[in-house]
Amino acid sequence: MSPIDEAWSADRFAELAAVWREELTAHLASVLAGQGPVLNWDEPAENVRAAARIMNQQGDDEAVAGRFRRLLARILQSGQNLHHPGYIGHQVPASTPLAALFDAVGAVTNQVMATYEMGPWATAVDCAVVSALCEKIGWRPEIAGGILTSGGSLANLTALLTARNVSIPGCWETGIPDDVVLVTHPDAHYSISRSGGILGTGTQQVIRAPLTEQRRIAPDRLDRQIGALKGDGRRIMAVVSCACATPIGAFDDLIAVADVCSKHEIWLHVDAAHGGSTLMSLRHRHKLNGIERADSVVWDAHKMLFVPALCAAVLYKRREHRFETFRQDAPYLFDPSDPGIAEYDSGISTIECTKRALGFGLWGVWSLFGEQLFEQIVDRTFERGHQLWQLLHDADDFEVLHEPECNIVVFRHIPARLAGACDEVLDRYQFELRTRLIRSGDFYIVQAMLNNRSTLRAVIMNPLTTEAHLRGLLKAIRQHGEQIRFE
Repeated sequence: MSPIDEAWSADRFAELAAVWREELTAHLASVLAGQGPVLNWDEPAENVRAAARIMNQQGDDEAVAGRFRRLLARILQSGQNLHHPGYIGHQVPASTPLAALFDAVGAVTNQVMATYEMGPWATAVDCAVVSALCEKIGWRPEIAGGILTSGGSLANLTALLTARNVSIPGCWETGIPDDVVLVTHPDAHYSISRSGGILGTGTQQVIRAPLTEQRRIAPDRLDRQIGALKGDGRRIMAVVSCACATPIGAFDDLIAVADVCSKHEIWLHVDAAHGGSTLMSLRHRHKLNGIERADSVVWDAHKMLFVPALCAAVLYKRREHRFETFRQDAPYLFDPSDPGIAEYDSGISTIECTKRALGFGLWGVWSLFGEQLFEQIVDRTFERGHQLWQLLHDADDFEVLHEPECNIVVFRHIPARLAGACDEVLDRYQFELRTRLIRSGDFYIVQAMLNNRSTLRAVIMNPLTTEAHLRGLLKAIRQHGEQIRFE
């Protein structure tokens, strides 16, 4: 059988799919039970050499099924195990495994989007999901709208491009004037500053809003800042608020920030990539009171709705604004003879032309389990965040730097022997400690710079992580810390 016949054979697909099922099921069972390392660490160059070597071995006589099993095994044995309860690292979840089954349908059948007819059901699913998210924000679905796109960074860029075009009329056609600035939460994701560079304001014209001690935008000082900028003849493209900000998970007072933006008639963009899912929780949704007053919102389903990456929503209070993002004619793609169908053509509203069917995973698990699944995930991971804070707070050798509003906790380990050490030594210690911890495979946490100091940052992104695992984290940190000595 020729390679083409093999690669497109339904029988071969069935054979290898059975292998896939067997290997992935065994892997999930092991990792979910906390067996094996969290991170399979090898040096980058070594991994690259291994991957290249495997690619050059396909000419051997091994049966396809056997080779497929070996390739799967290498993938599973060489990566990050997010479903391990010891994964307490980046804002990337131990995604709902069943969501991946829905995503796989889109991958196998290559359901793509740009125009409605290219992916009619994928488009329908996107529209239904976007409508449901808008309703959760508090917007009327028949007035609000949006689109799913590939990740929060692209979503923020898309929303701010829309804000620029609406706030600065004519700039799409003639370019952006040099008096335009973007005001943002200083702890906002780096994609906000990057968007400023891409959109033509320049990163130096991305102005940092003043913060409170709780690292929330200070509304009264924001009001004075905007007044001063306008007094200097500056035009403000948008204000970017956070729900919640990346470093410590702080939620802005959205009602107060919205009051300031309304007073000055400025577009309010809320980056709720992580915190948007708090709207699913009756217990915690008050933290986003006022979000319904935003002009645009970014909400990542591949964070706290626990679906596989990537699935990010760009949402607008007024659905017609998404047609302001790009003002281009492409008659070879978009059918001018049926203008009503443009409402469903995703390519008009996204940077992507060909776009994967991003909504299948979210739509699938929502349809299977209902909203209560997401509420339980948010409540449980937020509770674990507070449990970790309490454990750190009660320990003499840890310095916890804030009381968490969600599942993000930032702290430092300061053993008794370093209690009087200078900040530079403590910074080096946190860095070395984290390196040893993650390369051991015991746990995975990340680093963060807070007030120019090196810290440890934990994000509970696995609903199967228990308080016992969190106690194990503190124990592992202490054990690895004992091995660190500075001359």
